[in-house]
Amino acid sequence: MIVTKLPQRNIYDYKEVVGEEKINKVIELAEKLKDCKVTHVNSTCFGGGVAEILYSMVPLMNSIGLKANWEVIKGSNEFFNVTKKIHNALQGAEIDLTKEEVELYLETNKWNVENELVLDADTIIAHDPQPLPIRRYASNNRKWIWRCHIDLSQPYKPVWILISSLLDKYDASIYHLKEYIHPETPTPKKYVMPPSIDPLNDKNKPLPDSLVEKILRKYDVDPEKPILIQVARFDPWKDPLGAIDVYRLVKRKIPDVQLLLIASMATDDPEGWIMYEKALRYAGMDKDIHFLTNLIGVGALEVNAFQRAATVVLQLSKKEGFGLAVTEALWKKKPVIARPRGGLKLQVIDNVTGYLVETVEEAAEKAVYLIKHPEVRERLGTNGYKHVLENFLITKHLENYLKVIYEAGKCS
Repeated sequence: MIVTKLPQRNIYDYKEVVGEEKINKVIELAEKLKDCKVTHVNSTCFGGGVAEILYSMVPLMNSIGLKANWEVIKGSNEFFNVTKKIHNALQGAEIDLTKEEVELYLETNKWNVENELVLDADTIIAHDPQPLPIRRYASNNRKWIWRCHIDLSQPYKPVWILISSLLDKYDASIYHLKEYIHPETPTPKKYVMPPSIDPLNDKNKPLPDSLVEKILRKYDVDPEKPILIQVARFDPWKDPLGAIDVYRLVKRKIPDVQLLLIASMATDDPEGWIMYEKALRYAGMDKDIHFLTNLIGVGALEVNAFQRAATVVLQLSKKEGFGLAVTEALWKKKPVIARPRGGLKLQVIDNVTGYLVETVEEAAEKAVYLIKHPEVRERLGTNGYKHVLENFLITKHLENYLKVIYEAGKCS
């Protein structure tokens, strides 16, 4: 399925944000790839960081002279249950796949290649494990890149053997961090490229205070009281129950504190519904814990408002690919308390843009301190904004993609 309902994007629209010099650098690189056909393939057009990036990245690529498309594979709930198992196993969970599950994984990708996907580009970029096998069943006269958004440093070996066999024919692979690259990765070229946020989309663009307050009141959040938030899928790796524990400890010292748990329920993550129900039960009847999802109309604009209203942002992930919700919060000048996992370590610099903690107790202690010290929140927030501006905006991400496509997936 090709995704066609994409926004208009022009590289020059970002000049006021990042400066003319950075825009000119992107334009210069793009000249080398003029009319190059690039197709991105992933597993969902809604929910999660990959979809959000592609929503802006594909039209931006087109705005600078490439011919970019975005294709989404189709699959049953059983297929996505299998790919979720693969995702967790690649992050270290000891999860075995049955012969039938492996066959379903491969056959679904084969069916997509034969019936659903248009793969006639010069360079094809497959995102994450879900569409990885398409290379096995597609024409060979392309350049193939696998974009991995998860941590492969310590995968469960039986599943890694399957994944590495599928990677064998790819020309290159891309990872968020150098430490995520498995030493036995078979692709000839390997690149490191952090993901990004789009400062002009609804989730990150500036909002007037009046609109922020209106959105908060619509969802019964009191803008006059302290707000803790965690924006993350309902996933055991993201530890939403830990966020609730932090809130409960903070509430002993600051009784009027509120907790917002914000998430999109993605179509390719059936496990998320189980964790969502578990978190609801764990929260009980506490009226100061708010579950804010697309199920009740929370979209990008609402997430933007909640992040701007936050006093302190939590990201208690036990495992993390990168954590774009943290990037978004830093962009809005909010201090972040996070565990030092994966890409969070690149973003949350201890006592510079936020605090790194290991335990719920440490997180609660830091949250209380920040709530009581607005001048510290301001200092950390300003530093966080500058950090994102230099490193994690979509214009920098686009520049990196152009370099990789030119070197590893050069157009014919």
